Amino acid sequence: MAARAQQPPASTEKAGYNPRFVTSPDGVRLATYEFGNPQGPAILFLHGFAQAALSWDRQLRDPALARAFRMVAIDLRGHGMSAKPQGDAFYKLGQVWADDVRSVIAELGLQRPVLVGWSYAGRVVGDYLAAHGADAVAGINYVDASSTLGDPAFLGPDVGLLGPQAMLAPGVEGFIDGTIRFLRACFATQPDPADFQTMLAFNMLAPHYVRAGLSGRPADYAAVLRALRLPVLVTHGEKDRILTPAIARFTAAAVPGARLSLYPDSGHAPFWEEPERYNRELAEFVQQAQAAR
Repeated sequence: MAARAQQPPASTEKAGYNPRFVTSPDGVRLATYEFGNPQGPAILFLHGFAQAALSWDRQLRDPALARAFRMVAIDLRGHGMSAKPQGDAFYKLGQVWADDVRSVIAELGLQRPVLVGWSYAGRVVGDYLAAHGADAVAGINYVDASSTLGDPAFLGPDVGLLGPQAMLAPGVEGFIDGTIRFLRACFATQPDPADFQTMLAFNMLAPHYVRAGLSGRPADYAAVLRALRLPVLVTHGEKDRILTPAIARFTAAAVPGARLSLYPDSGHAPFWEEPERYNRELAEFVQQAQAAR
């Protein structure tokens, strides 16, 4: 089945999250949200495990980024307002994630976007590159992203919160409490109560079976990284307790010419904790990536 749009594009004059739905080849409806300048270079934001497009709020609503760039964020399958089908076939195969990204790029007419992949979305970017190559993108920003899990040194002290004792806890109380503990572990500087409440709400939109479907997938994209010949920025918080800076150094070393940017005061979400610096670096990177191709 070809990808197809279900609604007209969201108005860039509105600052709200007005979804436009794209259907992936296996029939899963994906909620996408567009902000900024429709004539600007495109940025496609991909969030992490159990998160949502709202994770990127400090980028999507940034006035300087909005003037310069066409910004699109996705609720990944199983997350946010996107469809949440049951069955491992919808989550375990790298091809479905690859096709989701390709469908959004094609249906929204994104011209050589820069892909921004946070945390688990490093795998989604890897799936896309493995299946479809890099010709349709201008560059990639890996943000505290998973590009391989082969070395225990890459795993932070709180990575276990992604497992049965927290994010995959079987009971309702444990499921909620585990989600709270995982969210707290994502930040060196904690969000204010209102922001944390919003984050907890959209994390709870990812059901247990979706989280379980995401778990245990292979995550070795070393060959994909070594084959890249396009601009890559690797962003990582040095206080990350989920994935250590060692994985960022691995990613940057694997990609010829990649740039590594470490944030000494941030945890797993430097784009949220230090948005002014992150947004500035992202803008510079997107402009350089577009000029390089």
